[in-house]
Amino acid sequence: MSELLSDKPVIGITLGDYNGIGPEVILKVLHGNQLNRICTPVVYGSMRILNRYRNQLEMKDWNLFGAQKIDVINPKMTNVITCWQDPQEDIQPGKVTPEAGKGAYESLKRAVEDLKEGHLDAIVTAPINKNNIQNDEFNFPGHTEYLAEAFGVKEPLMFMVSDILRVGVVTGHIPLGKIAENITKEKIMVRLQAMLKSLRVDFGIRKPRIAVLGLNPHAGEGGLLGSEENEIIEPLIKEMRAKGQLVYGPYPADGFFAAQSYRKYDAVLAMYHDQGLTPFKTIAFNDGVNFTAGLPIVRTSPDHGTAYDIAGKNIADETSMRQAIFTAIDVVRQRKEQAELEKNALKKNPVVEKMTSQEEK
Repeated sequence: MSELLSDKPVIGITLGDYNGIGPEVILKVLHGNQLNRICTPVVYGSMRILNRYRNQLEMKDWNLFGAQKIDVINPKMTNVITCWQDPQEDIQPGKVTPEAGKGAYESLKRAVEDLKEGHLDAIVTAPINKNNIQNDEFNFPGHTEYLAEAFGVKEPLMFMVSDILRVGVVTGHIPLGKIAENITKEKIMVRLQAMLKSLRVDFGIRKPRIAVLGLNPHAGEGGLLGSEENEIIEPLIKEMRAKGQLVYGPYPADGFFAAQSYRKYDAVLAMYHDQGLTPFKTIAFNDGVNFTAGLPIVRTSPDHGTAYDIAGKNIADETSMRQAIFTAIDVVRQRKEQAELEKNALKKNPVVEKMTSQEEK
């Protein structure tokens, strides 16, 4: 936890593409500084741009606190760190512009720098446009891959979470035609292990139950519609079950979600992006959160995109952004509690106590 405010987590919030709905949902959630009772929010982006949206949203009775650096933030206010020199042209809600892409990158870069320095307890990322953010330093399909490289993690888990459903994916942002060749025992094992660890450490579930979906229609229909289930997925599930892990499947995706079988499990591992995210967004769109498991830092995001079609119209629903901040706070606290439990468990171990005593002598 940040040394700045040990009693309240410091949550960094990146502005995302400022011509999308990111600024609007951020301001709606933080309006009135109500969240300051449980965290200290720090928005990385542009004071000028946020003030433009604040005026459009008729929030003139509420002021933002401009901070040049993280070490001068105000715990009682919504802080804004301006990350680039603002252009003179105005915001253009609903438009795709190179300036908005550059701003999205600069705000993310600055927040990651403060994360690495330990000044933030978590980061919440507003939606970006994956095309206009591309540059020499950001050559990634999305936030997940950028953060994985920034923190030296090879196989992060895209983990969509809500109160009623959690879904992870084996393959994320890759073309549909390359999915089958990426469904390997090793990749599925890595994702399952990351999911099991995250459920225990990040969500406090001591003995997680995980459902694994098949790759092919009807989970391969016994080999008739594909061999991946028989040759890769099912043997791996049996192997993990033999080791005491509560992993089940493979299940046909359509029937699994139609019958609401996900309610019997703590999480579901899908084989590819749309197989998992389509039912998740259908079932939990308003309060769904994109959480990146497997990182040494806490990162969440609302489960929607830039939504250019409604940008600047004051009709964007901020529920997912609010839930993303709440989830980040919960995971920060859960990780801290888990670390304390492990620390205390080591102290109570007689072998450890004896070794410690000998060292002290």
